[in-house]
Amino acid sequence: MKTYRLSSIPDVPPRYNIAPGQQVGVVRQNHDDMRQLVTMKWGLVPSWSKDPAVGNRMINARSETVHEKPSFRQAFRSRRCIIPASGFYEWHQARNVKIPHYVRLRDGLVMSLAGLWEKWKAPQGEEIETCTILTTAANGLVKQFHDRMPVILHNEEFDLWLDRDSDDLGRLAELFHPYPSDLLVEHPVSMEVNSPHNEDPSCILPLDLASGD
Repeated sequence: MKTYRLSSIPDVPPRYNIAPGQQVGVVRQNHDDMRQLVTMKWGLVPSWSKDPAVGNRMINARSETVHEKPSFRQAFRSRRCIIPASGFYEWHQARNVKIPHYVRLRDGLVMSLAGLWEKWKAPQGEEIETCTILTTAANGLVKQFHDRMPVILHNEEFDLWLDRDSDDLGRLAELFHPYPSDLLVEHPVSMEVNSPHNEDPSCILPLDLASGD
């Protein structure tokens, strides 16, 4: 986690099959410019929302319109974050079956997904921190599965994205280009990932290795 220049590194257990509504690791920058890794619920709940269940529909935000949507525009101005991930899953329709595929960086390093975070306070006083992942048009590799993909940041883009004082839409929009296809690889994985109850390293193994062939 030296890549993110964290002020401290908490003990966050590895995850292999995170589903919407579950906790994810998030890197954010505080007002004192110190960066921290915290956990948040995946599915953004706007601070003004009356029902936290709205987060179930807010797991992703389109980067092209995030600055103007009421649910995201305030977070886009000053609560941007990075969601570290070893990769992400996409599904390919093969006959009557959807085969999951795992997409990761070719060099095997951690992927940095652009995100937003919010704090929601219940009438009883409970506070919940939530996040969403920004998406952009799919690159050539991901397009075979889906027309959208996460916005993946390059290391040199972290400072701009996490800067709470920068809200220059033009500069930020330059970060939303699809990640180069030649820097990514993918492989099919076990159908076990279709259930969030399955959570172990075999989830991300190539299909032949995961099945023991």
